[in-house]
Amino acid sequence: MDPILVITNSDAGTADEESLRLALAVLRSRTSVEVQATANPGELNSALHRAGSRRIVVAGGDGSLHAVVTTLYRRNDLKGAVLGILPLGTGNDYARSNDIPLDVEEAARVLVEGEPKPRDLVVDEVGEIVVNNVHAGAGAHASKRGARWKGRLHSIGVGKVNLGRLGYPIGALSTAVKPPHIRVRVEVDGEVVVDLDQPILQLAVGNGAHVGGGTALTPHADPGDGKVDVMVSRATGPLARIGYGAKLASGRHPERHDVTYLRGSTVTVSGEEFWCSADGEIYGPERHRSWRVEPAAYSLVVPG
Repeated sequence: MDPILVITNSDAGTADEESLRLALAVLRSRTSVEVQATANPGELNSALHRAGSRRIVVAGGDGSLHAVVTTLYRRNDLKGAVLGILPLGTGNDYARSNDIPLDVEEAARVLVEGEPKPRDLVVDEVGEIVVNNVHAGAGAHASKRGARWKGRLHSIGVGKVNLGRLGYPIGALSTAVKPPHIRVRVEVDGEVVVDLDQPILQLAVGNGAHVGGGTALTPHADPGDGKVDVMVSRATGPLARIGYGAKLASGRHPERHDVTYLRGSTVTVSGEEFWCSADGEIYGPERHRSWRVEPAAYSLVVPG
């Protein structure tokens, strides 16, 4: 088996360190392993520069994976790279979408027994990447408000024991009480899916199926099929939102008449101002954004 470089977060807590220790024991029984802790983009770039032909394993969550893939992409080192995941994050949504166990010891066994499979990448018009999912509308506003509350509450407490973790539930609740509607034109492979005359509640472009720690926002997305799944919800009325939320919880919202669900290679969104949440990172306000799929951009070790 090829040697492995494990990239970790320097700010990992004690529980993560113990989980990582157990996973490393599994890996080291089969191959040579180096662990490199990184705290900023410069350290991450240096670590990946020294990776050579080794498999790169991300010990962290979706944000850590996004950072590693972004760095490799900008270095022109992503093509041909073989990556793996030890899910030590909060949501671990991309691990879920690839059937990687959330128990890190089991995930380590996948790394030594699984198979590298081609995985797609989503790239926008300014060269920013999306590994898992990008969405606009209600979900992005909830994340934006949650991040604001997290910042406010983070100072209440001592160290990592603080009220910051309540930020995102508060953001979701405030969005549910007064959800935003946006008017945009959505085009998939050049065809108009929804136009400015129809307000929408939410739009999602999914390479992976899950967001937010397990919500199947684009439930049929396959990270290796060369396409993205596009979901548009027009559930803007009070009763429609309740029905949409109930179906969303079970991943059955594409069955609704006010939901459009399809696959494509390119997606363009334009119109009034909207915010985006891409792999958990919030940006905006935007008036125009487009994304395209790069099929088989790298390989990921998944269960055989």
